[in-house]
Amino acid sequence: MFKAVTIKDIAKALKLSPSTVSRALSDSYEINEETKKRIIEYAEHINYRRNPMASSLRHGRSYSIGVIVCEVANSFFSQAIDGIESVAYSKGYHVIISQSHDSYEREVMNIQHLANRAIDGLLISMSAETKDFSHIVGLHERGLPIVFFDRIIDTFETHTVSSDNRQGAKQATLSLIDRGAKKIAHLANAPHLSITAERLEGYAEALELHGIPLDESLIRYCHHGGRVQEEVEHAVQYFIGLPEKPDAVFVASDRLSMGCLNAYNKLVSKEQYPGVAGFSNSDVLDLLQPGFTCIRQPAFEMGRVAMELLIQLIESRYPVYEFENEVLNTELIIYANQELNC
Repeated sequence: MFKAVTIKDIAKALKLSPSTVSRALSDSYEINEETKKRIIEYAEHINYRRNPMASSLRHGRSYSIGVIVCEVANSFFSQAIDGIESVAYSKGYHVIISQSHDSYEREVMNIQHLANRAIDGLLISMSAETKDFSHIVGLHERGLPIVFFDRIIDTFETHTVSSDNRQGAKQATLSLIDRGAKKIAHLANAPHLSITAERLEGYAEALELHGIPLDESLIRYCHHGGRVQEEVEHAVQYFIGLPEKPDAVFVASDRLSMGCLNAYNKLVSKEQYPGVAGFSNSDVLDLLQPGFTCIRQPAFEMGRVAMELLIQLIESRYPVYEFENEVLNTELIIYANQELNC
């Protein structure tokens, strides 16, 4: 049976007291440098690792942070996690990642599990299906530090990190207009999400700039956020079946962009493809449709900033009453010129 090396084992081997070893491994000024060096070198030699449970009991912290995202396979969230981890591990925290898959039930279950593991704080991007926030509000009221990123809620005050969704959507829609599109559909996320309203606003602003009326019949919402491909296909079939088909589509999220392009590949020939522009941090969507125009979010930076803000909340010695709402710029990427089938 495996038995981990303890501070007592190191103390016995070096003929020192366990308290001396403990203080040396904590880089205490009370231990002289020569003794500290000898203890650290021996600990490294025998591959000693601190017991996180024992450390949490001593310091009142677990040094673990929970992260809830819709799915790790999503390019945006995988890049955001890289940013989160770049800060967490440098500050001595471990990250526990859970996926909601845009399911309310799974989000609730995962958050309850993380809370039971005594995490020090929570980073969360809301599920597309979540409309009841009581599972999060309850933790906030009990004092758990929480920071939202990308998909945020305003039910209580805390730090938030998002991208400039309105401007990004406006740029994507304008890029379609610049390529000759006059009838632009919008494939949107769940209507209650913060990003949905902001991106719809940018889409509408771009149309207004060019005197194109906003046509509500050209907007379709995906209440499951693209988790259910049939829902995306039904929306695309609706666009295809219109008497006057859209000559372009603005898509509001990474997963929806992939689902939309897959649906068009399945349902129409290449000659019938509309122009498509949307939010995506993927590098492969251009393979599905050459000329795909995307709005890329600074995912790594969003994750990094969100984690820094959360650690500030965790380590603050006093109650925090002033919060930051960080909004980062997006980037328009046009892979190649593409003629629209107008």
